[in-house]
Amino acid sequence: MNEAHTGIHIATLAPEKLGEFFGIPITNTLLMSFLVLFILISLAIFVRFKLKLIPGKIQAFFELVFEFVINFMTEILESKKAAIKYFPLVFTVFIFIFTANLIEFFPGIGSVGIFIHEGQHTVFAPILRSMNTDLNMTLALAIIVFLVIEVSGVIAIGFWKYAGKFISFKSPLAFVVGLIEIMSETVRLVSFSFRLFGNIFAGEVLVSVISYFAPYVLPSGVMIFETFVGFIQASIFALLTLLFIKLAITEPH
Repeated sequence: MNEAHTGIHIATLAPEKLGEFFGIPITNTLLMSFLVLFILISLAIFVRFKLKLIPGKIQAFFELVFEFVINFMTEILESKKAAIKYFPLVFTVFIFIFTANLIEFFPGIGSVGIFIHEGQHTVFAPILRSMNTDLNMTLALAIIVFLVIEVSGVIAIGFWKYAGKFISFKSPLAFVVGLIEIMSETVRLVSFSFRLFGNIFAGEVLVSVISYFAPYVLPSGVMIFETFVGFIQASIFALLTLLFIKLAITEPH
């Protein structure tokens, strides 16, 4: 019996391919990322055109959030100028990941789809699937953040000083420490991408299983918990980005 007739859809590691566009595979996680972008851009445009000298409730809320994040980043980076400079990156990373995690369990996400042929089997492929269950997506975010961190370090303290954090011939110990720093920088890619991917994918599988065995009671509670987990994971991703930027722009002692 193939998966299409079992009555339960357990998430696969790879996103389902729905079609192609000029040879580029179109997956359900890619469509989900487009939906998240559309929601965020629409929200930004709405807020932009609602700005007033005397703020309303919505504007006051966003101003409060902006002030809180800027103050928090200022404490970490020890510079309000640096906080304002890196605010777009850090907050965009957070809101992009959290929005995707927040709408993951909305009606139609993961449940509305089509049947596609994979080899000799016909399987159900949801049109929209949580983008953070796709390792390609989380790895892409990790690479973007990694490049921004490294470039920020070079711009802030200069190429040679920044390179000196990783390559030093002052002593054998300094050389070994530099190698460890290189390894830790590389491990960030794995840490960033797999932490987010693992937690969100595990949550999706858990909800799928519980929805099959106890469809009327437990799923709601688990979904609320997974939404909280999604908020925590987005916060961790953004906070680690901020902390690594702090380390990159700090001159070596």
